Amino acid sequence: MPEQRFTSVWTREHKPRREQQGLSRDQIVRATVELLDAEGMEALSMRKLGARLGAGATSLYWHVANKNELLELAMDEVFGEVRLPASESWRETTSNIAWGLRAAIMAHPWFTFVLGSLPALGPNALNCSAMLCAALSRAGFTGTDIDYAGAAVLSYTIGATAPEAAYTSALKSRGLTMEQANRDLAPAVERATRAHPEIHARFQESAGSTVDPIAHRQLSFDFGLIAVLDGLAARLSRSADMSPNHLTN
Repeated sequence: MPEQRFTSVWTREHKPRREQQGLSRDQIVRATVELLDAEGMEALSMRKLGARLGAGATSLYWHVANKNELLELAMDEVFGEVRLPASESWRETTSNIAWGLRAAIMAHPWFTFVLGSLPALGPNALNCSAMLCAALSRAGFTGTDIDYAGAAVLSYTIGATAPEAAYTSALKSRGLTMEQANRDLAPAVERATRAHPEIHARFQESAGSTVDPIAHRQLSFDFGLIAVLDGLAARLSRSADMSPNHLTN
């Protein structure tokens, strides 16, 4: 049996446009993102993408070997949307990256399905990782602790945002707003929570809230992100107590 090898679009050189009238890789990537945004992961195929571009599969295979390579390129395109403003404050930089990644996930719900399942080795993904690592290094983390701290921030960001993006996308596909969905579900939630007094009380309190549902979710995300950053800062403080030379700002 032949040895199986892991392949990636990033393991080989970027091919230029084959002919004057041929498609460029940038055109293919933009069309892939548009298709994924409009119809989701299940709709992506080389044939459907080719039809969208008015080109045959041969034009696509000049740039990518398979659908996974298309997804790698699309993933990096979305990473390029994450704003990376420079700041000397490690907390501000880390927070900006988290909020930027959240915005990218909300705009492209399919993005979370490829994160972690495909290598994020494109230039935009690496720029994001480099800025996060630099910020955590400025904070005072060293060695593998930089990786662990970065993973904690990213895990929180993706874990907190992915369900929200999926729910929002599902509502959009049905032509519903979050306010409509909450209103429609309210009677069922009210009945289901009666056996759980604390949850029931929380539901009744939230049902009377005038806070916009989207703003409420943003506040929830910010609360969790601040808690993560506070936890990282506390860990640095404990390290500083044991090592006076350990940076904490």
